Amino acid sequence: MQYNCDSTGQDSMIILIFFVFGLIVGSFLNVVVYRLNVAESFVTGRSHCTHCKTNIAWYDNIPVISFILLKFRCRNCKEKISWQYPLVEIFTGLLFALIGYKFFDATVVATWVSAIYYLGIVSFLLVIFVYDFLYMEIPGLALWPAMGYVIVFNLFFDWVGLKGGIGGQGGVGILDGLVYAGTLGAVVAFAFFFAMVAISKEKWMGMGDAYLVILLGLILGWPNILLALMLAFSLGAIFGVVLILAKQKKMSSQIPFAPFLVLGTLITMLWYDQIVDWYMRLFV
Repeated sequence: MQYNCDSTGQDSMIILIFFVFGLIVGSFLNVVVYRLNVAESFVTGRSHCTHCKTNIAWYDNIPVISFILLKFRCRNCKEKISWQYPLVEIFTGLLFALIGYKFFDATVVATWVSAIYYLGIVSFLLVIFVYDFLYMEIPGLALWPAMGYVIVFNLFFDWVGLKGGIGGQGGVGILDGLVYAGTLGAVVAFAFFFAMVAISKEKWMGMGDAYLVILLGLILGWPNILLALMLAFSLGAIFGVVLILAKQKKMSSQIPFAPFLVLGTLITMLWYDQIVDWYMRLFV
């Protein structure tokens, strides 16, 4: 018996598929972050407990569900499993679902390509986010391949004439091409951060952050990168004040800034037009 689903039902199913796929990718990203830190290959080798090194069975490796069923502990050694794992999986799932909702239409071939592009960007940025949050360092093995990934896609989109927001959904450069806009955004962002690094002798900002904003400029283009940087500094300042008030940090303490740059970029990538429209209405 055949049923005809309405568009709402189809959209819900697509979002669910993207969310589940995001959970799976999030599980893999956790592996990438861990193995980059310990210099292990994340391409080969089974997942194992970071404490007792026992290989993890497939039924203990189901995103989020296994974490709950195991009561947050390794089945073999009973060591606690970090909350990082389910949180990264859920956050990745939510971001993938948003990508599916905003940039994907199963009936439009171009949006398949744009969705792949955005899913790749989200994956690279999440690795950088988590790694810098945990280890106060931006992994070059994620940063430089991400730059190559964005450049190749921007060249392709310019070649086929998709610009001004891939798939027509906004936010990836508004000038005469994604490569031009991305290059301008990257140069301006890098110049600003390099100046802060040079003046402060890396006390205000690390050189890794300056390299990171090159990637973010390539992703967002000009002038969208400005909103991302504004959001990053605002979120970083709020977070720092909260930590100081909670007596978790001092004024002289350092906190990783890449997570805020990534958050600012993701917010800008997903809601640039809405934020700008809201801001402009304040003056009307």
